[in-house]
Amino acid sequence: MQQTEMIKKAKEIIDILNPGMQFNIMEVCGSHTMAISKYGLRQILPKNIRLISGPGCPVCVTAQNEIDSVIELANKNVVIATFGDLIRVPGNKSSLQAERAAGKDVKVFYSPLDALEYAEKNPSKEVVFIGIGFETTIPTVAVTIKEAEEKNIKNYSVYCLHKTMPEALRALLEGGSKVQGFLLPGHVSAITGSKIYKFLAEEFGVGGVISGFEALDILMSIIMLLKNYKSPSIEIQYKRVVREEGNVEAQKIIEEIFEPCDSTWRGLGEIKGSGLKIKDKYKDFDAALKFDIKPIREEIEIKGCRCGDVLKGNIYPNECPLFGRVCTSENPVGPCMVSSEGSCAAFYKYGA
Repeated sequence: MQQTEMIKKAKEIIDILNPGMQFNIMEVCGSHTMAISKYGLRQILPKNIRLISGPGCPVCVTAQNEIDSVIELANKNVVIATFGDLIRVPGNKSSLQAERAAGKDVKVFYSPLDALEYAEKNPSKEVVFIGIGFETTIPTVAVTIKEAEEKNIKNYSVYCLHKTMPEALRALLEGGSKVQGFLLPGHVSAITGSKIYKFLAEEFGVGGVISGFEALDILMSIIMLLKNYKSPSIEIQYKRVVREEGNVEAQKIIEEIFEPCDSTWRGLGEIKGSGLKIKDKYKDFDAALKFDIKPIREEIEIKGCRCGDVLKGNIYPNECPLFGRVCTSENPVGPCMVSSEGSCAAFYKYGA
């Protein structure tokens, strides 16, 4: 059967399974957000089945005050090593892109291992890698810290802004979210496995499916959610990559280097136990301690920007008054338009 025929068949099954009420499905992965918009999946679903974006883009949920702390680091005569999307994300007063234009040493790396290699080859420079992202990228950052210790690379450290997904989902539901099913992140779940999401069904009566990223993957996952919406459970559609137990070795290196801490999420505020910090054993590689960076609590609202409501799934991006007018991909105002995985960027690129 051809792909288009399979998609047509999946749509027919969804029409049959339609619960006849508004059924809100939230995807919590930036790659899913892009795929849903790219394939026009919202347009082919019944109108009462709504796909809404959640806090699945790590750049988008990095709070403004965290960006301010990174900019403070940039003013301490260090090399800021970061992923590309982060440099355009606005803080309260500036961005890394603006600071780089003003002469600060900000370099983009595709992997933290490349940043560690740069530090090793340039021992006279202090290199600080900005650790953002969920469980997908955390193991690689953990490896760089362990390797830096083993090789005695003293000019490398990590400013840890990592976040973990489960507690953010809990915060959404405890905050009154109307989500009735989750498309759970495939890449994150390849590391964590599926067990960490069981509380969604057991405590809140909300089901979830760990989905792949092709159009048919997502439609099959929606079918699985609809079949079980009266008896919610956590299932794996993306079985070609994700196992129930996850990647045990990756989990071990995360647990060796990091421990849970509270973390501030843009739009969601502070969520207990939703972040990671570097353990005392590896404190020499903790940039916050090394350069005495204290958390900045002040948040200045970006006038008119509703990225927070987008991240909570309260509105679609095109319901923000700035979308497509003041805020565009060429002139992004908020992080959801900045990031290549942001929901505003997806809506703008592929149409609302």
